[in-house]
Amino acid sequence: MAPHGDKSDAAEDAMVSGAEKRPISSVLIVIAMQTEALPVVNKFNLTEVPDSGFPKGVPWVRYHGFFKDLEINLVWPGKDESLGVDCVGTVPASLVTYASIQALQPDLIINAGTAGGFKDKGACIGDIYLASDVAYHDRRIPIPVFDLYGVGLRLAYTTPSLQKELDLKVGKLSTGNSLDMSPQDEASIIANDATVKDMEGAAVAYVADLLKVPAIFVKAVTDIVDGEKPTTEEFMQNLVAVTAALEQAVTKVIDFINGKCLSEL
Repeated sequence: MAPHGDKSDAAEDAMVSGAEKRPISSVLIVIAMQTEALPVVNKFNLTEVPDSGFPKGVPWVRYHGFFKDLEINLVWPGKDESLGVDCVGTVPASLVTYASIQALQPDLIINAGTAGGFKDKGACIGDIYLASDVAYHDRRIPIPVFDLYGVGLRLAYTTPSLQKELDLKVGKLSTGNSLDMSPQDEASIIANDATVKDMEGAAVAYVADLLKVPAIFVKAVTDIVDGEKPTTEEFMQNLVAVTAALEQAVTKVIDFINGKCLSEL
């Protein structure tokens, strides 16, 4: 194994630095649900790609198009073959993100979607958040160091100019594979100091970090986790309206990104 700090490390650092100073040309949008994806697809007139470049037999769906100087690919994990519901959760998200990076080589990943919010942290229905960092709340491994691995904390790509220009809220995102919140999940979410919770973000962050692709996370609040209404009821009640707000936010983000380098975000 080559020693740390050798020429290969220097070359990698130079490559990363060069990428940050190059105009962004290719954006990958990762979305979990068809209901969340279609407003964005329609807004940018994206078309479904039959030959997606993904392995044969997977349900993953890819849409493609252009906006000004940007090439846009939007992917979602598709429908479960047996049950016909959206393939939500961390496993489908990580797989489709990995396959998309390998096939498409994007400059930037945008994980957009709905999320639960916490009123104690100031979240309201329809709020749009940029995640500052992401972590898991359902991977509990009470062994030293493994506990940190389980939390899997990763920073989102820093975008101060984007946040200021669009006046988006900023908060920490916590990810788990359940829509509801068990007492154990709640304790972990509090430990994560999270403002919003979803079912995919930390998985996308893990893969993006693994393959060295910058990623940002745009989350729209559909339900108040620490509110009085049942989560499932509130989520379904607000889903359509909030996905419309999400589309507007993603549109503004894409428009801001156009013509800019990563370092200008």
